[in-house]
Amino acid sequence: MIWGDFQAVIQLSAGLNVAILSFVDISLPAIKERRRVFSKARQELELHRGGTDHQHPDDAEDYAAAVQEMDRKLFVLWQESSTFIREEESLIRSTGVLGVFGAVISLGLLWYSAEHYSGTISLMGRVLIILSFCSLLGAFLINFMTASQAAVFTKKCNSIREEMHKRL
Repeated sequence: MIWGDFQAVIQLSAGLNVAILSFVDISLPAIKERRRVFSKARQELELHRGGTDHQHPDDAEDYAAAVQEMDRKLFVLWQESSTFIREEESLIRSTGVLGVFGAVISLGLLWYSAEHYSGTISLMGRVLIILSFCSLLGAFLINFMTASQAAVFTKKCNSIREEMHKRL
């Protein structure tokens, strides 16, 4: 196999790897939504915490206990998601690193394939071509998993908010 025969594939790899930085757009909306929902839940809980004016003292105690239970549920969910929150920034940076890595390899391969159009592709050339596509796949998977995990936490927080609306 010669470089000229494989140049279109290398061009595809180069184009996709240069565009890889836009993969962050896959996870950012889900991350922003998770943050917004958590913040909204805390605000709503604080409003309920202040609204303990009840005619009967037993009602006030029951209401305060329900608010405390919702607070506990939000805290447990926050603890559950805290590891993910710390890793979020690292995952997004990893996408950038993979994008730059893949783009540099792909652009280098594109230049090399133009210079050696009729030359045969060495084993190292094949490995570099595979690496350029693997960086693309890696960045996509990282962002897809990040978006999926953020959506899971958003859903859990929304169900706590719904329960809060019903009970309080």
